[in-house]
Amino acid sequence: MKDAPRGEEMTVELSESRRGERLDQVLPELVSGHSRASLQRLIREGHVQVDGRAARPAYRIRGGEQVRVHVPPPVPSEIEPEAIPLHILYEDKDLLVIDKPAGMTVHPGAGIRGGTLVNALLHHGRGLSSIGGVERPGIVHRLDRDTSGILVVARNDRAHRHLAAQFKGRSVEKIYDALVWGRPRSASGRIDQPIGRHTAARVRMAIRRDGRPSVTRFAIARALGPMTLLEVRPETGRTHQIRVHLAHLGHPVVGDPLYGGRRTRGPEELSGFDGLALHAHSLAFDHPADGRRLRFEAPRPDPFERLIERLAKASSGSPPPPLTGARG
Repeated sequence: MKDAPRGEEMTVELSESRRGERLDQVLPELVSGHSRASLQRLIREGHVQVDGRAARPAYRIRGGEQVRVHVPPPVPSEIEPEAIPLHILYEDKDLLVIDKPAGMTVHPGAGIRGGTLVNALLHHGRGLSSIGGVERPGIVHRLDRDTSGILVVARNDRAHRHLAAQFKGRSVEKIYDALVWGRPRSASGRIDQPIGRHTAARVRMAIRRDGRPSVTRFAIARALGPMTLLEVRPETGRTHQIRVHLAHLGHPVVGDPLYGGRRTRGPEELSGFDGLALHAHSLAFDHPADGRRLRFEAPRPDPFERLIERLAKASSGSPPPPLTGARG
C-alpha cells in the first residue's frame, strides 16, 4: 500500500521589522505562490503554526517567531465536469489562455455549482493546478461574471506559483476596455484609492481607508456622446476594482447595476444592450517554463462592439444600425 500524500511543508521566520503587523497580511509576502485568501484559509483550517501553536489570521507579530505552513494534498473535487464550449486562445502543458464570455462565473461558490469556467475546464481535462483548492482548480486570477475577456489558467502547481508571483509583483500587463457614463476631465489619470468590503452591502466593494491598496490607470480612447470609451490598466487586482474606481471618479461602467452604471433612462443606442460594458482585451505575462513574454488579445464581444458603433454614428449625426444578436 502506498503512503498517503503528505502535501507541502514550508517554514519561514518573522522579522522584527514586521512587529505589530497581522500574520495574514505578512505571510503572503514570505510564502510564494499562495494568495492571501488561500493562506487565510490554511490558517483557519489549522495548517499554520507559530512557534508550534495553531495561529489566528489576526495574530500580531512580535518578531523572531518560526512559522510552519502545511499545505495538505488536494482532495478530489466534487465539481461536475460540463461540456461547455471554451474559446481557447493558447494551450500547452503548463497553461491555457481563455477568452471568457460575459455571463460566465469563473468558479463555483455560494449557490453556484454549475455552468462555471471551472466546470468547463474539468471537462476539457489534461490537468489543472491544485493551489486554489478544490473549488478553484487552475484559477490564478478572476474576472467578474459579467466581464468578458482574457484569463490565464494554470495546468500544474509550478506554473500556478510562477504566474501568481507575476500577478503579485505587478509584472502582468492587463488592459481593459470600459465604456463609462460621462467624460473624465483629464485625458488620462491614475486612481489610487484603497478598496475593501462595503460595510452594509456585502456583495459590494467600496473605497475605504482601511482597505487594500488599489491603483488603476485610465486613458480616454474615444468620446461617444454621453459616454466615453476608456483604456484601463489596473496595477492591482482587487475585487470589482475597475468598477469601484471608475464609479468613485464619477464615471461608472455602463450597465453596472452595483455601482451606478445602469440607468433607467438612456440614449436610444443602448436599446438592446443588456450587459456590462467592460472587457479584458489584453493580457501579457512571462511563460512559467521558459520565460518567454507572451501577449494575448481578444476583440470586444459583438454586442459591445455594435453598441460602440451605434454611439459613434449617433454622435456624428448618422443613423445608427440596428443592435441585434446574442450577448457575447
